[in-house]
Amino acid sequence: MATIQIAVMNESNILTDQQVRAVVPTLQTQVHRDFAAAWGIDADLVFIPRGSQPASGAWWLTILDNSDQAGALGYHELTSEGLPIAKVFAADDMKAGYQWTVTTSHELLEMLADPDINLTVFVQSTQQNGTLYAYEVCDACEAESYGYSINGTPVSDFVYPTWFESFRQPNSARFDHSSAIHRPFELLPGGYIGVFKVEAGSGWQQLTADTHLPKNYHKRQTRYGEGSRSSRRLKPRDQWQRSTIHR
Repeated sequence: MATIQIAVMNESNILTDQQVRAVVPTLQTQVHRDFAAAWGIDADLVFIPRGSQPASGAWWLTILDNSDQAGALGYHELTSEGLPIAKVFAADDMKAGYQWTVTTSHELLEMLADPDINLTVFVQSTQQNGTLYAYEVCDACEAESYGYSINGTPVSDFVYPTWFESFRQPNSARFDHSSAIHRPFELLPGGYIGVFKVEAGSGWQQLTADTHLPKNYHKRQTRYGEGSRSSRRLKPRDQWQRSTIHR
């Protein structure tokens, strides 16, 4: 049994419990077989039927329709016990043409890699300057075309720890699970990463593959709304709230 226990809960009105439950074995396979092998982080996933309560000490992976619903149902920045929570906005995904299973995989793996949304890698360019890179493991390769399938269900690609190691030479290691990335900090088309340029003092920005120019970090794609990891990274910890949901 893994140390981390994750409760998968469905609060979506467009997905049935049966649909969500059916995806849990796929997510479990990805974590046990693929992610744990690369990152040394493992977890056990348990589906919690609608109306039931998750076990004490569990982290939450919650399927919602949109960010407005998350707020209305009391899903905030932490679980009711102050533990990590990941949120997927399935209706927003479908409206934007995304596959909700890929987003669920994406959010699950990023929660496992950086549960407090506070880890960064610092690359120093000069004695006074440098860039902090957010420790997000799916953003650089998040386009669904780079994902892969487990038992017929599409899941997200993810980077390996080598992606954050600036000393690596091109093609000298495996940088992501799908082997589409060839060097550290490479962004695939459709990918991005949060950066904080120390000398600029302008806060978190988003570096995109398409332009390699920073954009406001909170202006992300529609699949990431209020309450997502990007918005929580911008919010001071003393403003984080525990969830108050009643199932």
